[in-house]
Amino acid sequence: MRVEMQQVSVDVVGSRLVDEVSLVAPAGATVGLLGPNGSGKSTLLRTVYRARRPTSGTIEIGGEDVWLLSAREAAHRTAVVLQEDQREFEFSARETVELGRIPHRSARRGTAAADEEAVDRAIESCGIGGYAHRPLGSLSGGERQRVAVARAIAQDTPVLVLDEPTNHLDVLAQIELLELVTRLPTTTIVALHDLGLAAAHCDHVVVLDQGRVVASGPPETVVTAELIAEVYGVHAEIGVNPLTKRLAVHLGSTIPRSITSPAARPAVRKETSHP
Repeated sequence: MRVEMQQVSVDVVGSRLVDEVSLVAPAGATVGLLGPNGSGKSTLLRTVYRARRPTSGTIEIGGEDVWLLSAREAAHRTAVVLQEDQREFEFSARETVELGRIPHRSARRGTAAADEEAVDRAIESCGIGGYAHRPLGSLSGGERQRVAVARAIAQDTPVLVLDEPTNHLDVLAQIELLELVTRLPTTTIVALHDLGLAAAHCDHVVVLDQGRVVASGPPETVVTAELIAEVYGVHAEIGVNPLTKRLAVHLGSTIPRSITSPAARPAVRKETSHP
């Protein structure tokens, strides 16, 4: 299902955190949100899964404004995976996955056979059957994130939003998680810090800086040494990973802040095409 944001802005206590952001995520595509800390990635994602209402602009999923839908209707369209959430440590992995079925349940009935089947499929697809009955708190970070993705899959939505899901995971867990997510038939929007992971796993990337879109397009045209220097303040060299044939990002030393400060650095050209 297509996701489209038009001129989305978010103001919080007099500060503009997101400034007239527009982007399109075509049905079935994986779109990566990139940018330094404080660039507005998480705030923008919150407007998609209705955790923060935008000050202006629209977010449409399947051609309908998500903020005009009921909470249940919105939950039928979008599932979210956040960074590790320790509030659910008292649940087992399976019980956590079952939470994804709440939007589909009537207040007058318990767990139906269809819900059990959806949970079983999600557990199998994420490969967590071996620890489905273990307490969430006994699992590793990578295992907990797989459980979180399984919960989102069990929710059975056409759109999946992930907010920096690879933070605090080791290299293997990061790659496993993104490989799992990109195999899903959903439209996926994922905020990432790692430029190499984004380049390797996303169909399209959107770079935010100070709440604005400064570049968007396929990773191979957007993730350049010039952009990394201007947005992140780091020297970089771009190549091709011989194992994956995808973009490889090699980071070097930092650039003095006086050169990369917002007032000093030139504007980054924004691509207008979408995947």
